Amino acid sequence: MAVVLFDGFAFGMLLFVLSVGLSVTFGLMNFINLAHCAFGMLGGYVAVVAMRAFGVPFLLALPFAFLAAGLVSVVLERSFFRRLYRAGGLNQVLFTIGMVFVAAASFAYFFGTGQQPIVLPDYLQGYWEVNGLRFGTYRIFLVAVSLVIAGLLVYGLEHTRFGARIRAAVDNQRVAQGLGLDVDTIFAITFALGAGLAGLGGALAIGIVGLDPSFGFHYLVYVLIVVAVGGLGSIGGSFVAAALLGIFDVAGKYFVPDMGAFLIYLFMVVLLLVRPLGLFGKR
Repeated sequence: MAVVLFDGFAFGMLLFVLSVGLSVTFGLMNFINLAHCAFGMLGGYVAVVAMRAFGVPFLLALPFAFLAAGLVSVVLERSFFRRLYRAGGLNQVLFTIGMVFVAAASFAYFFGTGQQPIVLPDYLQGYWEVNGLRFGTYRIFLVAVSLVIAGLLVYGLEHTRFGARIRAAVDNQRVAQGLGLDVDTIFAITFALGAGLAGLGGALAIGIVGLDPSFGFHYLVYVLIVVAVGGLGSIGGSFVAAALLGIFDVAGKYFVPDMGAFLIYLFMVVLLLVRPLGLFGKR
């Protein structure tokens, strides 16, 4: 039981890394980016290429995945996405879901439709045994990385000058611009941060769920549930929602395999009926 709960929590932490960037861009910038997991997929393929073609160690491939997704997102944000900030939600949804189709077709063309496995380093394989219970080393690593990211994001957004500028730009763009803030640059950096985290999540996901061109569609549903349940723009909410969703998903598939995939949707519906704004949502 404890091992199942821990595996579910580790899966939840993977969802947190994948989704927290969407929560930031969706909640703070009011931009519905359904292409978010396409950046995760990009990060995953960058890690695969770096490790296979250039022999880059896994831990060094992770920052490559973060940077590649962030840099590509800046180009797309400057070229396309910024034009949609003041557009309606339907326009944002249609454009960004179209980007997912383009990304999936592009990766399928260059890499094929099969899974892209990687070999994790020896120190991330195997188990840690505690009181007769065996916990996967890579899942422990995943939990540790997620906790560090959550702490850095909370500190960066709540206790730094840049975080204050983001909040000011979101609350009232005209006033922020009148005070001398470069709102466009702030939004571009925020967007790149969110996409970079998705890229990092995509690279981390390979060791647990694998990677193929359907990644951007498959995990889009999960990250949207995390953002909706956690509350828009709430990092703490995304963390709690991802942990609960991961535990419900893994425990459900383990104990009631016939209904396992359905339980997370039931969990979401019940929670949103009780708290329509999510666990920590304010608007």
